[in-house]
Amino acid sequence: MTKKPRLSFAQIWNMSFGFLGIQMGFALQNANTSRIFETLGADIDNLAIYWLAAPVTGLIIQPIIGYYSDRTWSTRWGRRRPYFAVGAIAATIALFLMPNSPTLWMAVGVLWIMDASINITMEPFRAFVGDLLPDEQRTSGFAMQSFFIGIGALVASFMPWIFTNWFNIPNTAPDGEIPPSVKYAFYVGGIMYLITVIWTVFTTKEYPPEPDENHSAPAMEEAEESYFKGKFSQLGLILTLIGVTFSTFVYYAGIDPQLHVLGGGFTFFGIIHLVAGKLVKAQKTSMPLVHIVKDFNTMPKTMIQLAVVQFFSWFALFSMWIYSTPAVTSHIYGSSDTTSTAYNSGADMVSNLFGGYNGIAAIAAIFIPFIARKTSRKITHLIALCLGGLGLISMYFITDPQMLWLSMIGVGIAWASILSVPYAILSGSLPSEKMGYYMGVFNFFIVIPQIVAASLLGFILNTFFDGETIMILVTGGVAMIISGFLTLRVNDTH
Repeated sequence: MTKKPRLSFAQIWNMSFGFLGIQMGFALQNANTSRIFETLGADIDNLAIYWLAAPVTGLIIQPIIGYYSDRTWSTRWGRRRPYFAVGAIAATIALFLMPNSPTLWMAVGVLWIMDASINITMEPFRAFVGDLLPDEQRTSGFAMQSFFIGIGALVASFMPWIFTNWFNIPNTAPDGEIPPSVKYAFYVGGIMYLITVIWTVFTTKEYPPEPDENHSAPAMEEAEESYFKGKFSQLGLILTLIGVTFSTFVYYAGIDPQLHVLGGGFTFFGIIHLVAGKLVKAQKTSMPLVHIVKDFNTMPKTMIQLAVVQFFSWFALFSMWIYSTPAVTSHIYGSSDTTSTAYNSGADMVSNLFGGYNGIAAIAAIFIPFIARKTSRKITHLIALCLGGLGLISMYFITDPQMLWLSMIGVGIAWASILSVPYAILSGSLPSEKMGYYMGVFNFFIVIPQIVAASLLGFILNTFFDGETIMILVTGGVAMIISGFLTLRVNDTH
C-alpha cells in the first residue's frame, strides 16, 4: 500500500466541512423529534419505540453503503463523494418535511427517510479519514470532524430559541401543531446540510485505486466455502431460535410488547445468516450478501473490543436523547402539558442544553489529540466518558434549570471523545480495501444499543422507576462510566 502523504490543515478542514451540515440535521432530529412526536399525540411510554425508525435504518443502510462505496470509483467523482451528494439532497428534503408532518405516523415515516439519508451521507465520511490520512493524522482528522459536529449541533440546537428571542417568531402553537420557530430551524438546517456537503464534494480529491485493487467480490476457495457454509447455517439457526423463543416468552408472559423488537432483531440476523449459508451451499460465494456476512464474522479483534465500549456509551446517549425532554420538563419545570408555557420553556431549555454540550464538544475536540499524545487514546477516552457519566447522573440532583449547564460540560467532553477516539483506534486496525464496509458495520454498535434502548427503556421506566423519566438519565450515566472502564481492555495498535 502506497504511503499516504500528510495533508495540510486546510485539506483536513475541507474534507471534514460537510460534517457541519450533517450534524445540524442530526442535532435538529435529536433535539426536536420527541417534541414533534409528543405534539402530534405520542404517548411518553411509546416514545422510544417511535424512535426505532432511526436505528433500524442505520443498521441496514450503513454496511450496504460502505460495501458498495469500497467498490466505487469514478475519475471525476471519486469513491465516497457520490454518496455524500445523494444523501445530502435526500436529507434536505426530509428536513423540510419533518416539521410539517400532519400526523404522528407521517412524522415517524419522515424520520425513517431522514435518518436513512443522513446515514448515506455520514458513513462514507468516516471512511474518508481512513482513505486520505496517514495513521499519525487520523486522530486529528476525526477530531476535526468532532469539531464541526460540535459547532453544527450548537447552532442547530439553539435555532428555535434564536428565532423566538431574536426574531419574535412564536414558540408555541395550537394543540397538534408544530411551533413556527421549530419549522424555521428545520428549514435553515436543511439548506446548510446541502451547502456544506457540496463544499466537501467539490473541494476534496480522492486517491485513485491501488494498481492491484479488485472491485469485484472474489469467490471463496473450497476449504473456506466448506467452513463458512457450516458456520453461517449454525449461527443463523441459533440466532433465529433465540429470537423466536424470546418473542414467544414476551407474548405469553404478557410483559411489555416493545421487547418484541429484541426478538425481532435476533430473528433478523439469524435469517440473514441462513440466507448467506444457502448462497454458499449453492456456490454463489461472490454475492455481496455472502461477503457482508463473512466480513462481519471475521472482524478484527480491536473492533470487537470497541463494540462493547460503543454499546454502553451509545446506550447512555440514546437514553439522554430520547428522555431528556420529558425528564427536564417534568422533573425540573413541573409540566407534561405540551401546550403549556412551562413545558415549551423546558423543551427549549433541552434544545439549548444539547447545543451547549455540542459547543463544549467543539472546544474539547481541539485538545483531544494533544491529550491522547501525552497519555494514550484509551486513557483519554476513559476520562472523557467518566466525566460524561457524572454529568448525566448529576441532573437528578438539580432543581435550578441553569445548573444543568454544568452537567452538560461533562456530557460535551464525552461526546467529543465518542466521535473521535474510537474511530481513530479502529481505523488503524482495518484493511484499507474494506475501510468503508467496516466503518459501516461499526455503526451496528451504535444502532444495536439504540434498539436495546428503544426496547427496554419503556419497560424499565414503568417497571422499576414508576414513570420517573429522570431515572433513565441516571441509568445512562452509569452505563457511560462502565463504557469508560471497558476502554482499558481495547488493543490499540497501528
